[in-house]
Amino acid sequence: MGRVAPSVDEIGGGQPLGLGETVSETVGELRAAYESGKTRSLEWRQSQLRGLLRLLAEEEAAAFWALREDLGKHHAEAYRDEIGVLVKSANTALREVGKWMAPEKVWVPLIAFPARAQLEPQPLGVVLVFSCWNVPLGLSLEPLVGALAAGNAVALKPSELAPATAKFLGDNIGKYMDATAVKVIQGGPEVGEQLMEHRWDKVLFTGSPRIARVVMAAAAKHLTPVALELGGKCPCIFDTMCGSARDLQTAVNRVVGGKWSSCAGQACLAIDYVLVEERFVPVLIKALKSTLKKFFADSDHMARIVNARHFQRLSGLLKDTSVAASVLHGGTLDAKNLCIAPTILLNPPLDSAIMTEEIFGPLLPIITVKKIEDSIDFVRARPRPLAVYAFTKNAALRRRIVEETSSGSVTFNDAVVQYGIDSLPFGGVGESGFGQYHGKHSFEMFSHKKAVLTRGYLIELTARYPPWDDSKISMMRQLYRYNYVGFVLTFLGLKK
Repeated sequence: MGRVAPSVDEIGGGQPLGLGETVSETVGELRAAYESGKTRSLEWRQSQLRGLLRLLAEEEAAAFWALREDLGKHHAEAYRDEIGVLVKSANTALREVGKWMAPEKVWVPLIAFPARAQLEPQPLGVVLVFSCWNVPLGLSLEPLVGALAAGNAVALKPSELAPATAKFLGDNIGKYMDATAVKVIQGGPEVGEQLMEHRWDKVLFTGSPRIARVVMAAAAKHLTPVALELGGKCPCIFDTMCGSARDLQTAVNRVVGGKWSSCAGQACLAIDYVLVEERFVPVLIKALKSTLKKFFADSDHMARIVNARHFQRLSGLLKDTSVAASVLHGGTLDAKNLCIAPTILLNPPLDSAIMTEEIFGPLLPIITVKKIEDSIDFVRARPRPLAVYAFTKNAALRRRIVEETSSGSVTFNDAVVQYGIDSLPFGGVGESGFGQYHGKHSFEMFSHKKAVLTRGYLIELTARYPPWDDSKISMMRQLYRYNYVGFVLTFLGLKK
């Protein structure tokens, strides 16, 4: 999700660690806070979540300003995609964390009687969260909700490519939460490298595959478990069987929202390209153009490109002559203000960069197929994406998409909204990442389910011990099949 990072000198504002601490001192303080045992109590976990909710309420205006400064996000988009989602998530965790912490009783076979068994969720310890620049508040604090609910001490490394939001987090986290157990560590790539020299109990990284490989290699030195959220080219299969004219317009609204209304397409879950039957292209293009005009008549309602480097990367995608020839709408570039108009392309070359790299911007290729069912083979022939979207009322097609494609998630007849549903885990598969969070899934990602078995002394099964004979082997054969009648008969010598 994030891209190549600049040096620490480019981020501006304040000392990288906020308090003049070294990375080692910060990690040591976090470890001491966790080892004190205070983070394990329900009261501590709830107090941190309440603190986060107070931060979001009392510092909302400052958060809006930071997101506007970093990405040009309208405050409505900022609330919809970041602050509102966080309020929902924190409230859910605050309400449910007591239940999530409770031991879970599990079945024990009769032969173990008397015995009881349970799974007891325990915090992992001290965890590190690397956030990204495109949803810099949401993807910093959403994992934090789960990590705190699970009882961990947390180091948060926000992206230096969103410096205003990073500074906002650094200035406020310590005011509203336990500053000894929750720390924001600012800085550039060298700070990230220093962090990865230390032992962590889990690392969550959101960003590009290139940096993810570096993180995993560093984590391997300490056998640190890692979760990766990486993105990919999320396809949108647009079937002609969308229904009435009203349904068609609703579908187009959701495509436009899922592409351009989420940080101007700079989102891991944003639609990357659309697959549609050739015969339906004129209808779709017309509807997309009219909807873009309605949604973004005021250019202030779409975020800008994050920085000049990213702007040049996106501009470069359009400079390819064969790609430029495929532009049907938009394509206007404003380097001064880092703005690119919503752009629609029809059948750019499949071997061009725009179709082989994650676009991460306001450019939407439309690829035609003879039959909509052909889109399944098209998706399968490419790396597994974070999400597959499909607009269709065809139940058979929906079933084939679920069964025959591989992705982090599948959403029918909408786009991106799955991110806001706590009961659905957020995460990729294969090249799009691994590890899942949101809601209880966040708690589980930052917890260890410890297996606890307690037995009594009433019954002792001597067949488990030497010296061995055929009768003991026979009894074990019955036990492993849970055939207790056969076991008793064998024990009594009535069955061999």
